Amino acid sequence: VFQNMQTTECDFTNGTEKVRLVDRYIYNRQQYLMFDSDVGLHVGFTPFGERCAKQANSDPVFMESRRTAVDWFCRHNYELVAPFSVERR
Repeated sequence: VFQNMQTTECDFTNGTEKVRLVDRYIYNRQQYLMFDSDVGLHVGFTPFGERCAKQANSDPVFMESRRTAVDWFCRHNYELVAPFSVERR
């Protein structure tokens, strides 16, 4: 049995003033690749992950969509998540 998983996190600080997007790619409970919007690049943690990071970082169109995902994914969904996470404190 093999497990292949991707998680996406949006971290909000001070509302939508400071937003961070983190994509993690996991295979059999081992993280092999990560994209952090603060870094702006994919980072590999295994030899396979390093090859994937090199390939992803060399594609300018794909990297532009990853770098702008903070705006079109995180900030867009903040209005949906805020009533459940911010106002309940």
